[in-house]
Amino acid sequence: MAVFLRLPYIAGMTLEFVRVLLGLTIALFHAQLADFFREQDRVVADSFRERGVPIPGALPRQAAHDLFFALGILLALLGLVHIWLTLR
Repeated sequence: MAVFLRLPYIAGMTLEFVRVLLGLTIALFHAQLADFFREQDRVVADSFRERGVPIPGALPRQAAHDLFFALGILLALLGLVHIWLTLR
């Protein structure tokens, strides 16, 4: 019976560890992700501009890299804080 009571706790902790790994993966591949999203943004922006909708340009390359790195680290840190608070 005790195994069934701990099952939601184990599933929740697994989810938190996956969140930490996702954050670290984003931080590890931040340059590739940022370049991919900048290219997609450029394509969408060009299609809007062809239709006469004025929209601003994409972020500079280094700013996009920094943003994705910060997002990945923040996600990993939030997951670690949540794990720490759960175990306390």
